[in-house]
Amino acid sequence: MRHVLLPALLATAALPATVLPAAAQDTPAELQAPPLAERTSASGFALTAAQAATDLPHLDLMLKVDPATRTIDGMADYTVKATAPLQRAEFDLDPRFAITSVTVNGRPGRWTNDGGFLSIDLGRTLRAGQTAKVTIAWNGAPHVARRAPWDGGFVWSETPEGAPWIATAVQMNGCDLFWPCIDHPIKEIGRLDSTIVVPEGLTAAGNGKLVGSSTEDGWTSWNWSTRNPNTYAVALNIGPYELASTEYASRFGNTIPLKFWHLPGHGEDAAELLEEMKSYLDFFEEMIGPYPFADEKVGLAETPHLGMEHQTINAYGNEFKPSPQGYDWLAQHEFSHEWFANQLTNTAPNHMWLHEGLGTYMQPLFLQWRDGEAAYQAALVTQRQGLLNRSPVVPAAPITSAHYLDEEAGWGRDIYGKGSEMAHTLRQLIGDEAFFTTIRRIVYGRPDPRPGNFVPQFADTDDFQRIAEEESGRDLDWFFDAYLREAALPVLTATRNGGTLELAWERESGEPFPMPVEVRFDGRLETVPMTGGTGSISLGSDSMHYVLDPMNKVLRFSPAIDEWQTWMMQQRGMRRGG
Repeated sequence: MRHVLLPALLATAALPATVLPAAAQDTPAELQAPPLAERTSASGFALTAAQAATDLPHLDLMLKVDPATRTIDGMADYTVKATAPLQRAEFDLDPRFAITSVTVNGRPGRWTNDGGFLSIDLGRTLRAGQTAKVTIAWNGAPHVARRAPWDGGFVWSETPEGAPWIATAVQMNGCDLFWPCIDHPIKEIGRLDSTIVVPEGLTAAGNGKLVGSSTEDGWTSWNWSTRNPNTYAVALNIGPYELASTEYASRFGNTIPLKFWHLPGHGEDAAELLEEMKSYLDFFEEMIGPYPFADEKVGLAETPHLGMEHQTINAYGNEFKPSPQGYDWLAQHEFSHEWFANQLTNTAPNHMWLHEGLGTYMQPLFLQWRDGEAAYQAALVTQRQGLLNRSPVVPAAPITSAHYLDEEAGWGRDIYGKGSEMAHTLRQLIGDEAFFTTIRRIVYGRPDPRPGNFVPQFADTDDFQRIAEEESGRDLDWFFDAYLREAALPVLTATRNGGTLELAWERESGEPFPMPVEVRFDGRLETVPMTGGTGSISLGSDSMHYVLDPMNKVLRFSPAIDEWQTWMMQQRGMRRGG
């Protein structure tokens, strides 16, 4: 994606670049039809009773990808395990595909695929703990991404030399765009063994470990194996790739392989980025904890779209651009999701800030770790400029991933920057020890993670709040309600009363906001407790100069930023009109 200059205005002002608008792909209209069925168009619909009672301990997934016809043939061989009485296996699969076969324990099964809801009669009722083998075969032309990675699907592209270059990006629409799955974040597969079949001469870079490859009759099969993949993080990356490799000696005593499947001619850039990735590993393992998939790999694949956090094979399309901060923001941000999305997965789209907000906070935090306080504060100020505050970061009513693309709501932007700014403010409030222990517990399920002593975690905002309260010893209802469950930012008013400065917080709900406020005056820094949301401090004279929150510890409404955003929107309107 090309960098957007300042005249593109507010949309680019301060957001993580992964949410900047991208130009629509030049895709023939016939490849966009028919439109997606409602169930397939978004991810995270409420689980049915049967889906809730289904565990998926293992999947053998085979996908044959034909660039010449832009079609796929697939076979999914599931082990389905009941956690409660179960009569039907229920999956999601885009109804544009023709289902050619369904078997249950090797026998033909009865099934329907109504609008993308694939229901299969198991032939008997499984009791809790019992399993069945369910095999599904399908083929057809998959949905083509209109604006990957935001409005996703298949990306059929070509390298500059004209070779096929193919990728998938399905975070917003879900795994059912190209394989049958339970399209919900908590329904990960225990072990995924995948075989990706592509024309000879192409490489399919996949999730997990490469088990092997073989070529027959002009087609090459690439075999991969991974554990507990996030459903939208299962990806295809196909091209005439070359491989750059190195290793990282972890502070936890293990050695982690780093691999980058890149286009021909990009070997030097790829090798340099892998070296840069080592600094990210050093940062994350020191500040958060061990890389969650060290037994598989740190992986990157060069893609014709911008990027996406595909587990152990992150999509990279940033074209090795330099940045004024001296690091590749895209590679670092997508890598953060190995912790905040793939190891820790939200239980529903409502809590997507756990992925994007915490992942976004890792960028200023990385700059603080590497360069110091000035770089940290500069990154936070830039993020702050892009907040919209039109809707709560954690909506009260259930949503699907479709809410992400609602530009009027602005939710798909604020989960990044506002989630990050909230994390910064929480850290200032409860201190580093409580904050980072909270992060480790939510990510690993324990405060003392080591390779091999943790499993993937599923959590929501209430879980995060509970852990933060336990670690800080504080009631934080007021904090999480104000920043995540209400849209508007808290407003701090300051009034002089002679030599006394009177402070008051105002919240959208009218509830108290007892956030302490630092005040600098007369060469001193004092903290006003703000019990009940109000407080005062003696300045000594009615003309004493003061500065509120001089260290930028508290996320709050800024009249200056509000005025600037309004001006930027006006400028954008004038440019469009001209």
